[in-house]
Amino acid sequence: MKNTVKGGNSTDTKKGFILSILIALAVYIIPMPGLKASGHAALSLLVFAVSMWATEALPLPVTSLIILFAQPLMGVESFENAVIGFANPIIFLMIGGFIMAEAIRKSGLAQRFTYYLLGRLGASPERGLMVSIFSTGIISAWIENVVAFAMLLPIIKEIVDLMGCRDPQHGRSNYAKAMILGASFGSLAGGFGTEIGTAPNLMAAAYTGIPFLNWMIFGLPLSLVMLAVIWFLLMRIFPAEVKAIENIQELIGDRVQGLGAMGRQEKLSAAILLFAIFLWVTASWTGINSYSVSLIAAVMFISSGVITWKDAQKNIDWGLIIFFGGALSLGSALLKTGAAAWLINDIVRMLGSSPPVLLVMLLLMTVAVLITQVMSNIALSAILVPLSVTLAAAQGQPAGIYAVPVAIACSLSFMLPMADPTVAMAYGTGYVKLRDIPRAGIPLIIVGVILTVLVITTLATPFLG
Repeated sequence: MKNTVKGGNSTDTKKGFILSILIALAVYIIPMPGLKASGHAALSLLVFAVSMWATEALPLPVTSLIILFAQPLMGVESFENAVIGFANPIIFLMIGGFIMAEAIRKSGLAQRFTYYLLGRLGASPERGLMVSIFSTGIISAWIENVVAFAMLLPIIKEIVDLMGCRDPQHGRSNYAKAMILGASFGSLAGGFGTEIGTAPNLMAAAYTGIPFLNWMIFGLPLSLVMLAVIWFLLMRIFPAEVKAIENIQELIGDRVQGLGAMGRQEKLSAAILLFAIFLWVTASWTGINSYSVSLIAAVMFISSGVITWKDAQKNIDWGLIIFFGGALSLGSALLKTGAAAWLINDIVRMLGSSPPVLLVMLLLMTVAVLITQVMSNIALSAILVPLSVTLAAAQGQPAGIYAVPVAIACSLSFMLPMADPTVAMAYGTGYVKLRDIPRAGIPLIIVGVILTVLVITTLATPFLG
């Protein structure tokens, strides 16, 4: 995961940097009535950051560092408040996820599990992609998508290697792109299935009071259909350049025999992993949050000797951590300065006193989808979900009519690396180039919005409160 620190050549860097500054200045000059100076500056910084990230004028983590010192210079936030993004629990979830993924890989458990899946489901490119998408998706319905993705990433890399992809680390394999993005996108879509699948789901459940089982009645079908759509589209957007290996079953059998019986490290890894999953599933009873579970598991892997701290250090992409911390800092600034609320409230006011339900739903989902690409979906849902419930009450609609689709839209983070940690981690592997993400993500976002609206207005209607 070293490609997060790359940037363009000197000429491209200058052009991208100058362009980003000019766009940010243009936004800062445009009058924005009702928005205080710090909020105006925050929007300008947002435009600058998105432009820099999109053009890769500088390595992504470097742009995140600029975000930190630019905030006090522009009057957005003090430096002490700007770096609060690095105290966000998601950062520690990512660190714990990296350590867990390395432990599973080094112990050999990932390799054994890979061969088991391929032996059961077959090893054609299409079946391998299905394994990547549905395994992360199903697990993500019950645990954090970041952890699910990090846990299965070594397995997916094993499949890519087994299928004979050439030079996947430099983004030259279509099949590797589909596999990595499939796992990332699958982990996001899998979270639609239950209330604990994503933080925005929990936010919506808290405000609407929708029972856990009721959510599953409409959430799981939506999740499964979306996973199938991801599989279908990725096969066509990135047609595999590899073919199924004729003697694959024999090869898998030989590999499994070569592994021998499960050793101590594998058994320890399996036990710790199952223990972590148990803690995630029972979090509502134990009171141990998912972030703590990730770190508990990481410490157990190191203290048990499955991996050493040097292994952990070597395989944590610190550039990716800096990159995501900067993005979280920017999201926090948009919230605190009122810039995010200003954007949302003005757009909603344009609709008038009694707009159609479908129009409001589509508008709120569109706003959520656009902002979640550059802002923490947890923070965004904290703004949009209460607003959605208020609007529903004013119109005499069920509490969840807007809140549920908005929560789901907050997880349609398929467009940019900064949209979600799993997408950032997928980009960090080097298997995926920056332009590949929106190429696959934009069609999936459109389909996701359509499917969500269809489910909310049909299957989910009796269960929205």
